[in-house]
Amino acid sequence: MLQKLASHNEDLQRLLDKGYAVAIDSNCIIVRDIPYLDENLDLKMGAIVSKLKFVTNDTFEQENHQVYFAGSSPYGLNGKPIPNLADRAHRMPLSSECSDVVIERSFSNKPKPANKYDDHFHKIETYVGFISGPAKSRYGVSPLTFNSANSTIDESVFKFRDTLTSRAEISDISRKLDKEVVAIIGLGGTGAYLLDFLVKSSVKEIRGFDHDLYHVHNAFRSPGRLSESELNLTKSEVYQGRYENFRKNLRLENVYIDNETAEKLQGITFAFVAVDRGDARSEIINTLSQLGVPFIDVGMGLKREDDSLKGMVRTTYFPVDAIDSVRKKKWAPECEDPENEYKLSIQTSELNALNASIAMIRFKQAVGYYVASQENLNILFSTESLAMMRSTCED
Repeated sequence: MLQKLASHNEDLQRLLDKGYAVAIDSNCIIVRDIPYLDENLDLKMGAIVSKLKFVTNDTFEQENHQVYFAGSSPYGLNGKPIPNLADRAHRMPLSSECSDVVIERSFSNKPKPANKYDDHFHKIETYVGFISGPAKSRYGVSPLTFNSANSTIDESVFKFRDTLTSRAEISDISRKLDKEVVAIIGLGGTGAYLLDFLVKSSVKEIRGFDHDLYHVHNAFRSPGRLSESELNLTKSEVYQGRYENFRKNLRLENVYIDNETAEKLQGITFAFVAVDRGDARSEIINTLSQLGVPFIDVGMGLKREDDSLKGMVRTTYFPVDAIDSVRKKKWAPECEDPENEYKLSIQTSELNALNASIAMIRFKQAVGYYVASQENLNILFSTESLAMMRSTCED
């Protein structure tokens, strides 16, 4: 990946040609072997890290004028901290492949009069001059080691660069999703939004199952544009076509999930159940329980009151060690409600999206992505009061 990027970015190639020990990781340029002096004027080695702002998959520009530093505060020959660096403590995670680069500081120096660097070559050269100048003078060392490490193999599930995660500096948190194999059973309104959210997460694999066709009414409660050519195809075909250019390991199938098709769920680590029939839900819960897979069931109950609708949006979490206990609470209905008008009221995309959002947050709590203050197992959102009610098995 390093050489490919260098062929599209002249400033990166210039850094390599000059002899800097360059690598690419977490959408950052890493320059190792940077000599500097500590407070005792002893020689130390650090690394400069600069964020990349990708314009395309292969070309980038500077994110800003700042850099990060793996090392302690650098000192000058006078025994004082190097001035004009706006030196402050900072932590930013990189991948496990660059575990030797532990960021401890951030530096900020704007070149005058432009207040911006020409490119990354100009930027790295300037900061190296500040940081390494005293060490070069005292010990005769050089950062030009030609010790460039090949960048780590890009094993991302995305077909586009995930610059959002690195810019937010949460790569270590996002990696908690990397081993999850997630199934979505039901690709209707809420299931479609769940798919949209999951596609943009770093889960290892997504499997989706639905046995219905995609008709015009589905477009009114699913994300994305509608192409007339999609009408009357299976939902699995439609969504596979929409998302397969975004990520790898996406498998959507025109399959009805029950005990006879349970093998389709082999190997999954989590599931979302997004079906609107109680009897189908009951059979799916049986299957997931037998497989020992934790899951979240979503649903809503809307009823007509005069000339308006009101009701609840529900998210129920079934931990693997408490599936039977949650089931006994009967939060997730396993039979039909003849008064539920949800199937008739198709203009509920905002509730489908909300239901999917709450379910995704609860899933990410379960894997440690979000902090969970308590083990909420059933969450109800009222469309009338906009209040949210949470329950545990002890309630």
